[in-house]
Amino acid sequence: MEEQEALASTYNRSENPLLIVLSGPSGVGKDVTLKRLQERAPKRFHFVVTATTRPIREGEVNGKDYFFVTKGEFAEMMEKGELLEHAVVYGDYKGIPKQQVRDALASGKDVIMRIDVQGAATIRRLVDDAIFIFLTATTEEELVERLRQRKTEDEGQLAIRIATAREEIKRVNEFDYVVTNADDLLETTVDRILAIVSAEKCRVEQREVTL
Repeated sequence: MEEQEALASTYNRSENPLLIVLSGPSGVGKDVTLKRLQERAPKRFHFVVTATTRPIREGEVNGKDYFFVTKGEFAEMMEKGELLEHAVVYGDYKGIPKQQVRDALASGKDVIMRIDVQGAATIRRLVDDAIFIFLTATTEEELVERLRQRKTEDEGQLAIRIATAREEIKRVNEFDYVVTNADDLLETTVDRILAIVSAEKCRVEQREVTL
């Protein structure tokens, strides 16, 4: 009887929606990787849009790259319990709107959130069965050069980002997977993330995310 039930469940498998946390230090390429994932699999995932109090940068779009809000608006979201997690990142606040994630999971879509290492640790405590992917560069020198090329901070701010990145890399063992985002190999990076998601869909004991 047990064998028949196991066989029936194999043939009638349903796939639970996954919550994928993409993290890593500044400059590793989280944004560009997420953008390419959106281009290659626009209907497969829901891509969570983070709320932030930092100023909008050239080329960014409100509601697509981030929800850009004032500190007063962010404080109101915190007080109303509208954020799944929030943290201070380099002097600015960032947070994940809770209802956005719940609605996406309820729709049956896999959900991808781009988040810093500090935020990933919070999600790990709050959400069982999320998948944590750590994005890294090939070398520390490569990562530092990427940060310098961005030219979005002065020397003091840049030094803080580099020091923070070195500390964050030490926390790679807190993650389920690590993917190296090498220069000029973005497609390989995206291929590996998609492969991880596909493999997770084949687990005998599927993950079940609850918020």
